[in-house]
Amino acid sequence: MPTSKKRSAKAKVTATEFDQAFEHGEAFDLLNLESATIRSPMQRINLDIPKQVLRQIDNEANRIGVPRTSVIKLWLVEKLRELQPH
Repeated sequence: MPTSKKRSAKAKVTATEFDQAFEHGEAFDLLNLESATIRSPMQRINLDIPKQVLRQIDNEANRIGVPRTSVIKLWLVEKLRELQPH
């Protein structure tokens, strides 16, 4: 059953309230994306990549439906995890 009371975008919502709203298709009304923050500090870099390698990255990104930067970041993290001693 839909909630009858609308909350302001800045009001806090409990997990139970969010679950109930999600079940009724109202969860996005409760999200406050203005207060969302990136938890890890980011640093922008420039990276020269051969065109053929970039085409392969783009092909994989298109295959899984994400931007190329997501593929690059994912692969870098995966490789770094492989290199860590267990």
